[in-house]
Amino acid sequence: MDPEVSAVRLTVWEAVHILSSSEDGGRIFCTLGSLKRYLGATENPALPEEQEEFVRIHFSTFLRCLVSKLSPDWLELLPDGQMEELWASFFLEGPADQAFLVLMESIEGAASPSFCLMKMAQLLARFLSVGRMAAVMEGQCRQQAGPAFPLLQETLLTKVVGLPDRLGNRLQRENLATFLPQNYFPLLGEEVLRVLQVVVDSLRGGLDCSVSFLSQVLGKACVHGRQKEVLGVLVPRLTVLTQGSCLWQRVCWCLVERVPDWAMEAVLKGFVEAAPGPEVLSRLLGNVVTKSKKAQFVMTRKLLFLQYSCTMPMLQSLLGYLAMDSQRRSLLMQALKELLETWGSSSAIRHVPLVQQRYVSKAILICLAHLGEAELRDSRDELLASLMEGVKSRLDSSLPPVRRLGMIVAEVASARIHPEGPPLKFQYEEDELTREMLALAMPRPAADGPSEAGPSFAPVSGETPDRETVDRSGPQTGPEGSDSELDSDDEFVPYDMSVDREQRSSKAPSYVRGCLEALTGSEDWERWEAALWALEGLIFRSPAATQEVSVELAKVLLHLEEKTAVVGFEGLRQRALVALTVTDPARVAEYLTTQFYALNYSLRQRMDILDVLTLAAQELSRPGRLGKAPQRGSPDPGSQPGGAVVPAWRAVVEERVRRKTRRFSKGSAGRAPAVGPNEFNSVAGYFFFPLLQHFDRPLVTFDLLGDDQLVLGRLAHTLGALMYLAVNTTVAVPMGKALLEFVWALRFHGDAYVRQGLLSAVSAVLLSVPAERLLADLLDELLEARSWLGDVAEKDPDKDCRLLAVKALLLLEKLRDKLLPLSSP
Repeated sequence: MDPEVSAVRLTVWEAVHILSSSEDGGRIFCTLGSLKRYLGATENPALPEEQEEFVRIHFSTFLRCLVSKLSPDWLELLPDGQMEELWASFFLEGPADQAFLVLMESIEGAASPSFCLMKMAQLLARFLSVGRMAAVMEGQCRQQAGPAFPLLQETLLTKVVGLPDRLGNRLQRENLATFLPQNYFPLLGEEVLRVLQVVVDSLRGGLDCSVSFLSQVLGKACVHGRQKEVLGVLVPRLTVLTQGSCLWQRVCWCLVERVPDWAMEAVLKGFVEAAPGPEVLSRLLGNVVTKSKKAQFVMTRKLLFLQYSCTMPMLQSLLGYLAMDSQRRSLLMQALKELLETWGSSSAIRHVPLVQQRYVSKAILICLAHLGEAELRDSRDELLASLMEGVKSRLDSSLPPVRRLGMIVAEVASARIHPEGPPLKFQYEEDELTREMLALAMPRPAADGPSEAGPSFAPVSGETPDRETVDRSGPQTGPEGSDSELDSDDEFVPYDMSVDREQRSSKAPSYVRGCLEALTGSEDWERWEAALWALEGLIFRSPAATQEVSVELAKVLLHLEEKTAVVGFEGLRQRALVALTVTDPARVAEYLTTQFYALNYSLRQRMDILDVLTLAAQELSRPGRLGKAPQRGSPDPGSQPGGAVVPAWRAVVEERVRRKTRRFSKGSAGRAPAVGPNEFNSVAGYFFFPLLQHFDRPLVTFDLLGDDQLVLGRLAHTLGALMYLAVNTTVAVPMGKALLEFVWALRFHGDAYVRQGLLSAVSAVLLSVPAERLLADLLDELLEARSWLGDVAEKDPDKDCRLLAVKALLLLEKLRDKLLPLSSP
């Protein structure tokens, strides 16, 4: 046996024996001081071989012995805290990895609460504050031939990243601020930076180092959801350090490339979120997407297709990163092809949430902004094929937001992919989303930005001097003349021209039959226009005459086409049809519902029929409607006789009388609520049941269960509205039963707009049919509907459908709560 090795062992054994048996503070102090020579912390250090043996074999055992002696009495063996300071120095000056593991082991094994636990926790906080965590990680980076002790590295990794959770569980409410996650992980990020600085300095000095352990620490911290805390410290500092140093860039690339696959997604997403732009992201990540299949999958598929939580700056940084290097631009083109394919998939349009569809659309526009004309020209045919298929699928959708996404992307993409061809132009409403998407499509090459932005402001800046020059070159008497004219104009009161009316050469018809003749056979277009303006008012003023020609007039209005540029033609025609239906509801509603399933009608006409039926039913169900014809859409004032206009003086006189009248009792200031029978009660069946008869029978030009899903969705919404307007009517129960059967037949329809209409119809049934009748006549249907509503509320991809399902479930719960007290004895 080697005598030197035996000497170290004997010295440690003797020290442990003294610590275990002696109560003499001076002797213990001398014993501990003699052992510090093996740490090289004294003027007379031990031989290197002895120090190595002590650290490798005896140090952890000796630290555990120190922990076992920890008590208030033992620390007070020496005054002024000398014993505690000497005791702590072994943890703060010895090998950091062993000291850290013994500290964690002691904390997890100590009783809670106890003096030992708090002392060890305070020592660990001090351990972190003096930078010893950097020494723990630095020791693992300096190992040359790979990890000699993989179990040790795994243990260190688990305890370093899991420290806040472990200390929180042990200390509970006595936890220290240092161990809180929001404080610990930024500290961990700073320690990683210190170790990276040591690695860079070592490489400059010609020494090899490994950053694999740092990569594992970074990956595990990000997997635990602490990307913001750690990378919030790392990324800003690395952004500055890598800006002018190729060595720092290489170290940063190695740090990311050696992240384990199980943590690659969390790390990359954290970098994309924290990086201020694609240039910084490119410096920090390098070509990791070309070296790691996992990184390529995350950056080109996971964050683009499977997730849609990235903000627009993150998405721009991600796609801009792919465009920053020639080796990565092929991945950008491949991503664009897959994005267009997904964007145009009819199945994706039906089943993917609208938020994700917007996300994919914006990603397409950003890709197009980064790719050049030559790159797009090489894949023009494939891109155009995917684009045209997607435009067709989106324009066929029943949801206006989906159609608008198709229009915007089609306009921008066609102009970028095939600039020589005819441009696609659509009419759509511009809002904040539209402006944001068009801004994303602007080309982003750095060289083109200033040159394009500069000239755009030149005409604006050049207009003012030219205008001033023209003004100065004019006669000087102009301003004086204008001032005198303004002074003279102030003496006159402006003439009220609000009651002026356009003079027409043809007089408007005075009877409904005259309007019918003018709309069918007249070649006098002014008379035709005047008849259209006057028709609604004449219908309400002459209900008996209207009923004689109601069906014939409805046929004319339904097929009426705009022959002149009449302002508000569609509104005038619709209001006339509504007035006609309100005046003669049974016959006109029977005619319109029959024509809804007839041949040779356009989809626009069929949807007009549904709109007219809904508006007419709403008017018929309005309380107090009798004797109060609606005044909306009044006929052209020029066509009315002067006596029909209410004089303005009467309102003035009535107001004066009201102010000067003294009342001894003040009642309600407003009018009493209108009351009266629901006129829709007697005719609801004419509106409702014919619409349900043939929805499953396809015609040559009309197939509700096929391509005409937009009309089917409108039909479902109309039936729900009619059901709601039939509240408390005698026909509400059979209407509700028929509507629930209609809903049950179509409950799994693939179009979101149709499902929204069906869910609205269920809510209308619950609101319109009396609770007792629901329980007596529709119990089975409601039980089936409840199960379906629960599935929709949890699994439907459309947000509006989920919301409507939740509202219907709430109505069911209220219905149950209302009926339970009635059924209880």
